[in-house]
Amino acid sequence: MNKQKLAVKVVEKMMADDAFSQWLGIEIADIKPGYAKLEMHVRPEMVNGFNVAHGGIAFSLADSALAFASNSHGRVALALENNISFTKKVTPGDHLIATTQELNLGRRIAVYNINVVNQDEKKVALFRGTVYRTQEKHFNENNNDS
Repeated sequence: MNKQKLAVKVVEKMMADDAFSQWLGIEIADIKPGYAKLEMHVRPEMVNGFNVAHGGIAFSLADSALAFASNSHGRVALALENNISFTKKVTPGDHLIATTQELNLGRRIAVYNINVVNQDEKKVALFRGTVYRTQEKHFNENNNDS
């Protein structure tokens, strides 16, 4: 299976089993090996007491983008460390887009930046994630899963 087909297959499988990303309303706009572009709409029930989106909303969108991008190479990857800087408030009705950049893909560790922008292409958050790449594969190459 070529790398692009594997990336799509892995992310489709992950998304099918990811109830939280589904609840958030995340849509997969693009997947490539080491890359994910995700989109979602901010709903009224996602706001905090200041009527702005809870910080966990942008964080969760970026975290899902990290998971999909880092697993798209076919090996199970798990977050080691994530951090986020919020640069603009997010309000109900906003459309968020998270785009990954693979900074380093090592044998065991990979590092990603994820930019989150709104519908006006204004950056609302910058997320950095580091993952541990296990030896476990998403699909066994010796059976019909591949």
